[in-house]
Amino acid sequence: MQATSKDLRFHTKEILDAAMRGEEVIITFHGKPYAKIVPIAKSSQENKQNDFCGMWKDRTDMDDVEGYVRNLRKRRSF
Repeated sequence: MQATSKDLRFHTKEILDAAMRGEEVIITFHGKPYAKIVPIAKSSQENKQNDFCGMWKDRTDMDDVEGYVRNLRKRRSF
């Protein structure tokens, strides 16, 4: 599929829907190819792991979360 930059501005959802169906969309600017919108492979979406998930799982000082937060706030009081 091919779309102009104006089409991209006014019909973004339709263009993204085409990409979700598996189509590659070429965006043109002044009649020349400028960008390509391609669908992301499902396997890369499913296997992608967020690096921040579980980053504090090995911390032993936060076993009692309420106590930890209470201790942090205690230092702020005057």
